[in-house]
Amino acid sequence: MAAQTPSSSARPRASDLGLKVGVLPAGPLDAITDVAGVRVGHATIIRGENIRTGVTAVLPHSGNLYREKVPGAIFVGNGFGKLTGSTQVEEMGDIETPILLTSTTSVPRVADALISYMLALPGNEDVLSINPVVGETNDGYLSDIRARHITPDDVSAAIKGAKDGPVEEGAVGAGTGTIAFGWKGGIGTSSRHLPANLGGYIVGVLVQTNFGGVLTIGGAPVGQELGQYYLRKELAQAGADKATGKDKADGSCMIVVATDAPLDSRNLKRLAARALFGLARTGSSASNGSGDYVISFSTAPQVRIHSTDKSPTRHDEVLTNDSVSPLFEAVIEATEEAIYNSMFKATTITGNGHTIEALPIDKTVAILKEHGVIK
Repeated sequence: MAAQTPSSSARPRASDLGLKVGVLPAGPLDAITDVAGVRVGHATIIRGENIRTGVTAVLPHSGNLYREKVPGAIFVGNGFGKLTGSTQVEEMGDIETPILLTSTTSVPRVADALISYMLALPGNEDVLSINPVVGETNDGYLSDIRARHITPDDVSAAIKGAKDGPVEEGAVGAGTGTIAFGWKGGIGTSSRHLPANLGGYIVGVLVQTNFGGVLTIGGAPVGQELGQYYLRKELAQAGADKATGKDKADGSCMIVVATDAPLDSRNLKRLAARALFGLARTGSSASNGSGDYVISFSTAPQVRIHSTDKSPTRHDEVLTNDSVSPLFEAVIEATEEAIYNSMFKATTITGNGHTIEALPIDKTVAILKEHGVIK
């Protein structure tokens, strides 16, 4: 990657630009890993002229997830996508594997490798069924998607390399070959921390952005002013014939939501639904070809499902419906900022005979200042 574009470390996050999204404070890392126990790992695959793909792993905790499941839920904004494991999560309300994101045609291979990984874990010798949770976006514009280059070793590397602390963003892992609003998309993350009088809970979000629309940042019409937005050619805007890039609104956005709030699967699904409000704030068109999914889970120890618990009843202490409203605001804000971070940190990528430019920071900053979004 270094040979074709500057390092993502040279590019700012939203907070580095003074961009404040919403009213709630971010966690210390402003990342999904602010939720204690959550770890993230990437396998970034860049080879030759036409391979720009990868895998991103989100681990709800460091233990054996099959033996210590977490409550989970999935909300489908638009179901044009391939999300393995979704029906069992919907039915049973729990997640029993790491959550993996990858390229569309590689989902079956990644799921197979994830099953092998889980079956091989100590303590799982008697396990006969695993429900792998694997989501995707289509990176076929920048990568040779038909060849399905991801291997079991790549999956293992993403899972075993998962760690807490800062999360690498931009054109990494499952975001290596993705596109957002006609510019380079990728992996982004953010978090929000509720004040003590609202429970002190944390909501963290990680996104894989590969969708389009009319980019809006903090309410500023960035996409329009940069001349790069959905339907610009059809609307015959001045200079549209000279515009470059890929402005179709098709694609997908995968959103992973973690919280330490004690939520059951029903309220986790309600939380997941609100993440799409954050997606909408960025200008997504949610087009026919955009597969928009949210996977949410709670890491609270008191709501985990232990395989050793054989009692016919459970007595969990969970938040009431009224108490989850502040979490809804938190997930909206964190999702919006995570999407911005995926683009701010992404670098220009050339692959598969195409080049997708990174969002121009200087021009974007000028637009944000003009509209009073930042000083």
